[in-house]
Amino acid sequence: MKHFELKGQLRQTGNKATIKAIREQGLVPCNLYGLGMQNILFTVNEKELNALICSPASFIIDLVLGEDKYTAVVHELQFHPVQDNCLHVDFLAVNEEKPIAINVPLNITGHASGVQLGGKFVKNVRDLRICALMKDLPDQLDIDITELGIGQNIVAGDLHFENVTILSPKNTIICGVKATRQSAQS
Repeated sequence: MKHFELKGQLRQTGNKATIKAIREQGLVPCNLYGLGMQNILFTVNEKELNALICSPASFIIDLVLGEDKYTAVVHELQFHPVQDNCLHVDFLAVNEEKPIAINVPLNITGHASGVQLGGKFVKNVRDLRICALMKDLPDQLDIDITELGIGQNIVAGDLHFENVTILSPKNTIICGVKATRQSAQS
């Protein structure tokens, strides 16, 4: 999986006024926790953070906080309900020995045979939640739809990848081919 380096500055706990002042400077308050370590409070530049969260890809984040480096994944994001800017980020520290749960984007390949017969291809989800060791995490999950006929779906339970456990519910419909008027006339 790809790595993304993010630089931050340590901060102290503060009240609403302190947090508001941080946000007015173009910074986003963040929190790092996990692996039995103490919570670390820090801020990151909003523009640098947007490069990470506005991408469809998933990343392992290399946090640089002063002299220390941490490996983490995004655990939770909080957005402003109207302005849609990021208000707060929780990062979860990870290491090579423990499995990581993360959302990974899907890559649909091939041409469905049902579409060639007049059906309409429908993609229902963009990513799946998986669990794997850091060395086994894929950049994307490739799904071949060549054999997909009219009225057929691919669900998360149908997918199997080496050294990866799919955490999304097994009945989650990934994609399918729906019948159309044109396919009904054929």
